[in-house]
Amino acid sequence: MKLCILGGGLTGLSLARSLVKKGLSVDIFLNKKNSDFNKSRTIGISNENLIYFNKEILDIKKLLWDIKKIEIFSDNLKNEKILNFENNNKTLFAILKNYQLQSKLLTNLKKDRLCNFKNNFDHKLSNLKRYNLIINCENNNYFSKKFFARSLKKRYNSFAHTTILRHKKIKNNTASQIFTKIGPLAFLPISKLETSVVYSIKGKKNINLKELIKKYNTKYSIVNFGASNFFELKSSNLRTYYHKNILAFGDLLHRLHPLAGQGFNMTIRDIRDLSTLIDLKLKNGLELDSSICEDFQNMTRPKNYLFSSGIDFIYEFFNFESKMKNNIVSKSIRLIGKNKFLNRSFKNIANRGFEI
Repeated sequence: MKLCILGGGLTGLSLARSLVKKGLSVDIFLNKKNSDFNKSRTIGISNENLIYFNKEILDIKKLLWDIKKIEIFSDNLKNEKILNFENNNKTLFAILKNYQLQSKLLTNLKKDRLCNFKNNFDHKLSNLKRYNLIINCENNNYFSKKFFARSLKKRYNSFAHTTILRHKKIKNNTASQIFTKIGPLAFLPISKLETSVVYSIKGKKNINLKELIKKYNTKYSIVNFGASNFFELKSSNLRTYYHKNILAFGDLLHRLHPLAGQGFNMTIRDIRDLSTLIDLKLKNGLELDSSICEDFQNMTRPKNYLFSSGIDFIYEFFNFESKMKNNIVSKSIRLIGKNKFLNRSFKNIANRGFEI
């Protein structure tokens, strides 16, 4: 059996690594964007997903920085803490740099005889007939536009600005997020000397990011700022996950607001579900064909929609408070967070997602 993956980003490479570990032959079609990765971007991976990734995809323990506590603050309560998540000093999630993960996956796959990289891709179905299954991990190619254009979309009228702070050495295992009047600001530690910053700002592309960070920074003695980048914020949920034996995957299926850092976590859960379906087919001696696409859609679409809707609800919840210019929402969240059952439930959902 021969499989094809369109796209050499983190999603395509992680999925390819999962497939070749099963003894499946995979061709990966790259594009120019895959070779130019933003070095100011980081990703968070939940503890449950880390266990799966390290065991079933690739051991990345050396790239990780453990986060053992999460603190949530509100500008409307004069930066008073409204939520706190921890678990007896155990790791809640880990942070790593996107480009480092991509580089490690690429290096590993290029050594694997079952994986072949191809740089030129002719967008014709006739040229892909030799593949049992085609997995499209790109948002902007022929197949995405032709077969996967129908989705539930939302624009946040915001831009996410990213950079990396270099600061004096500290014990740096607590992530924090501040819901400011102009959008959520996250400080995500990646070492004792570096912290990633993601500031999602309403309606503003050109800002003085350094001054805004300094305004809310109460923890770090900043030495310098790394390069900064920004991207427009949108959310989407694809209506139909497949066309014949072409399966949409990754951000093409679901795109989230970054306030909870759950985008790549959803993708890892999708890889896990697809892997389970493939294992079942192989165990029963069945071909990997379009039926697996339908099974995958039925298994994951309800969970993905519920989870992404929950993230959007959190954003709108705090956005409502900003529009109303009061602190009722923050005070309510603070009371909810003190409930041990609800606090534990929030942590479990962030760690494992929804199981339906």
